[in-house]
Amino acid sequence: MIFGYARISSKSQNLSRQLQELKEYGCDRIYKEMQSGKNFERPVYREMRSKMRFGDVLVVHDLSRFGRNKQEIKDEWKVLVEEEIDIVVLNMPILDTRKYKELEGVGQLVSDLVLTLLSWMVEEERSRIRTAQREGIEIAKKQGKFRGGQKRYHKWAIGKDKVIYDEVVRCLDDNVSVMDIHRKTGLSRNTIYSIKKEIDKEIQTKSTTKAEVQL
Repeated sequence: MIFGYARISSKSQNLSRQLQELKEYGCDRIYKEMQSGKNFERPVYREMRSKMRFGDVLVVHDLSRFGRNKQEIKDEWKVLVEEEIDIVVLNMPILDTRKYKELEGVGQLVSDLVLTLLSWMVEEERSRIRTAQREGIEIAKKQGKFRGGQKRYHKWAIGKDKVIYDEVVRCLDDNVSVMDIHRKTGLSRNTIYSIKKEIDKEIQTKSTTKAEVQL
């Protein structure tokens, strides 16, 4: 049986692309989960693993959907191989354990080399994002523009959150409806209304200041 596993870390992300690729690949069962990939103690993943048997295939869109901790990725990969469960990483065709069954030792060598490199890259990216977030918050605090981190999407956000925020602002400027923005970005309508309210307040403040200066 071919099992597909799709994962996102937060509500702001979208599963659609992963699910579509898993369906097109021909997965018999697809499990989807919204949970951090810092380890493999995820309810949906554990449920899926409990149903997997010798000869089954696990398909993921990319290695970061599989997990984000270098050592845990390698350990889980090793356990799956030992249980004779094949693994396919769609955006990295070389990571398909079925290709090397008749080449004794070669498959393990290729998997070890590529997996070590990619899992290191995944962990480094995760570390880089955390560092950038910390640095961004410190800069915002020094500028008096950080209010405790209750809101993810604001003009001083960084990384993916800033990209999403900018897209919401662009859509609002283009008079795109809140519902359409919700469908496009995955943000809740309350969050979008909150962003819109802040933008309107900022515009109103600037207009008032300008009028006072003219007087």
